[in-house]
Amino acid sequence: MNRASRSVARPAGPPRVLLVICASRNDFTCPGEVSKSWRLAGLARARMEALGMTVDTLDLSLLASDPDRHIHPCKGCVSTAMPLCHWPCSCYPNHALGQVNDWMNDIYPKWVAAHGVLIVTPTYWYQAASPLKLMMDRLVCADGGNPDPSSTHGKTVAQAKALELKGWDYPKHLAGGAYGLVVHGDVAGVESVRRALSDWLGWMGLIDAGTKSQLDRFIGYYAPYATSHRALDADTGVQREVENVGAALAEAVKLRRQGELPAVGCDLDAPRPK
Repeated sequence: MNRASRSVARPAGPPRVLLVICASRNDFTCPGEVSKSWRLAGLARARMEALGMTVDTLDLSLLASDPDRHIHPCKGCVSTAMPLCHWPCSCYPNHALGQVNDWMNDIYPKWVAAHGVLIVTPTYWYQAASPLKLMMDRLVCADGGNPDPSSTHGKTVAQAKALELKGWDYPKHLAGGAYGLVVHGDVAGVESVRRALSDWLGWMGLIDAGTKSQLDRFIGYYAPYATSHRALDADTGVQREVENVGAALAEAVKLRRQGELPAVGCDLDAPRPK
């Protein structure tokens, strides 16, 4: 984790974007076709790489196809006391309960090392896809989490409560990076999911890369699922829009690293930091 943090601070390092693909489906779980999210992410990836970005792809669909890979659920330690929620999360592995192979141990450094994050997700039943929601919940420790587990001697509740009541500054460990969003669906819910994800990323202190960096679109609107990939093939407009999301994020990352994209208001004291 520390190595990833230092790599971001090096001005000479390559600009890095974390591309998160949030569909539950891949060719191992649903044979015959890759997900539309994967296809759209490929368009964004190619555009960002052409603009000089180093792109690290995180395919959350592996949760559905790899039996040894897990994102265990958040236990809600923060609801007891913020310092009890360690950054990064220390709740797993829990060998007593057989909760091992927690993928978040690899995912946290990817977020830390990225100058920008692009999330590409389908909309399932009006909400974020379940692999994405698992990751989101486990990233709660990025927003106020305790970077020093020794201060609570592990999970000692009384000590954690005393620390928070003494005065906790709720550090935002991922603040300052830029973000982009691509949310797609076929009937309803895309706009509300896009807004919820934007609110979440902004709350953590990430920076909106501009109006062209956020997209919600229907693909194959009220058409049969069987023809949805053909609908995507025919929709050259949405394909170019997704490429523009990648281009906008790449531009924001470059400007941010040059000090030309300020996070307006980031230096203001929050009267209610929680």
